[in-house]
Amino acid sequence: MEADRIFANARVLTVDSGGATAEAFAVSAGRFSAVGSLAEVRRAAPGASEVDLGGQTLIPGFVDAHSHFVMCGELATLNVDLNPPPIGEVKSIADVIGLLRDRADATPPGDWVIGQGCDDTLLAESRHPTRDDLDRVSTDHPVVARHISGHFVSVNSRALEFAGIDRDTRAPPGGVIRRDATGEPDGVLEESAMFPVLGRIPKRSDAQRFAAIESAAREYARQGVTTAQNGFTLGYELADLDAAVANGRVPIRLVAWPAIGVMRELDSGKLEVQATPERLAVGATKLFADGSIQGYTGHLCSPYHVPFRGQDEYRGYAAMSREELTRQVSEIYAAGHQVAVHVNGDAAIDDFLAAVDAAASAHPRPDARPIAVHAQMTREDQLDEMKRLGVVPSFFSLHTYYWGDRHRDIFLGPERAARISPARSAVERGMRFTIHTDAPVVPMTPLLLWWAAVNRETTSGRKLGPEQGLSPTQALRALTIDAAWQLELEDSRGSIEVGKLADFASLDANPLDDRVTIRDIEVTGTWVGGRRV
Repeated sequence: MEADRIFANARVLTVDSGGATAEAFAVSAGRFSAVGSLAEVRRAAPGASEVDLGGQTLIPGFVDAHSHFVMCGELATLNVDLNPPPIGEVKSIADVIGLLRDRADATPPGDWVIGQGCDDTLLAESRHPTRDDLDRVSTDHPVVARHISGHFVSVNSRALEFAGIDRDTRAPPGGVIRRDATGEPDGVLEESAMFPVLGRIPKRSDAQRFAAIESAAREYARQGVTTAQNGFTLGYELADLDAAVANGRVPIRLVAWPAIGVMRELDSGKLEVQATPERLAVGATKLFADGSIQGYTGHLCSPYHVPFRGQDEYRGYAAMSREELTRQVSEIYAAGHQVAVHVNGDAAIDDFLAAVDAAASAHPRPDARPIAVHAQMTREDQLDEMKRLGVVPSFFSLHTYYWGDRHRDIFLGPERAARISPARSAVERGMRFTIHTDAPVVPMTPLLLWWAAVNRETTSGRKLGPEQGLSPTQALRALTIDAAWQLELEDSRGSIEVGKLADFASLDANPLDDRVTIRDIEVTGTWVGGRRV
């Protein structure tokens, strides 16, 4: 096979099964056609032009095991950024009000004003904004401040009116309408109670939606990500992604995880995807079994360390009953699809494992690869059960950095916090697993994720369960070939091997040389199909 180009003068971390390194590789027709020493590659690709990488380190492009691609673009282009340090600058409810008021002043009367990234645990007041706070932004515009976790919203009176939520409204299953001392909704909506508000927000224009997709693609590419994921995809979002790919707006590859209703529409033919799976793959069907530990809605087997509102026995709650979760997981199994379920607390993980056990018994399928998304509070016995059932844990390892101090001191206590995202325990069992950012919950920064999974250091500089840390090589695999395997795409990407898609990134230093400085390494280039993007 005649090669288009040879990439040389680099340290190539192939991430193949043997962990080999190479000096060079050749790319032909968008795939790796030779990998090895420069002499070997030149013999395999005579006459090919050569690209001198100047001694940089080359790795397979990062494969995003779990994030929310569309929401990342919306935060960058459409919504007000309410993130606290170290991500943003918001430190108080006054800051939230000021930023949202600035947007309201620039927004046509009556249009929605939406902020994203608010974190009550880092606001000076240590609480969510309420309807009274957001009424100070505007009483004409519906105003929504989305929590950093994605599991809460704070809204003003106008937004509550649009959603039809008042003192007589009952909370839906799996949700809570918080109320003030008089019984009126205070504007904070948990989990499924958000949906009446979110469902009333008008869809953005075509131009706005495609600009958001393009923005996300640029940022992921800058970070060395060559396959991105949209971790919960509605029907119109899938159609938008398909159209964006068809129109050449997305230079990287995408994987969409459909909601269960979208899965049904795809299976019935009501919804179709035109893009090839190489550019846009439809992956696991996504469900939610609980909420957010840092929001007190993650479902734990033992009470929270600092009681929630004085409730000593409070353990969070399930997004749906175990029976309903089992019914939905079984439906997905019966349809022949992979399933991915959001599980943070160990009680939610128990529910998920019971559902997988029942579904696999009723609808046996070899190598189904059900995914435990986040899997933060996974116990040792649960890892044993995951291994038995073939469940793939995908750990949200950046929690150790961004929320580690608060998990130790507030939510979980020292013992449980030290075991959050227990990746080393998975290694000891010989399990394959992945790590992810869950962007935009935190930014899409794979090198910071790599560093966090290895070093398990919090924002205050303290170690949190260092015995659960990975080696740099183990973390690299979790970010590349094992992530591709989780997505059932390992035959086409995730390692630098002959025949695979030529998706790779260049770094200005080798992350295997010094585990402490991984977070300081820069991505200097990203290539998809051998083309620099």
